[in-house]
Amino acid sequence: MPPWQPVSDGVRLRVRLQPGAKAARIDGPVSLGDGTQALKIRVNAPATEGKANAALIHLLAKRWKRPKSAVTITAGANAREKTLHIAGDPADLAERLRSDIGESNKKGGES
Repeated sequence: MPPWQPVSDGVRLRVRLQPGAKAARIDGPVSLGDGTQALKIRVNAPATEGKANAALIHLLAKRWKRPKSAVTITAGANAREKTLHIAGDPADLAERLRSDIGESNKKGGES
């Protein structure tokens, strides 16, 4: 099962965030302790004062050509494991996610 789920007005995405990384990038899907999948993402920003969350939103909005306001953290704002909502056409976003994750894995996670 992929780390995203289509909803009526977009997709819900599970993320495992690694703040303070050397480079911002999407590594690809990882299995969490409860058996679910999440998308592992690294950001340069530290995990203080919401900087890592802001960097995550900026990275995803830019990568998937969405306005920053279309990417919101709905759960886990103060945790490494987060749930995000990305507003837009669910089919289009799911296709972008499928394509992007495949490309991330082929390139070794570089973005």
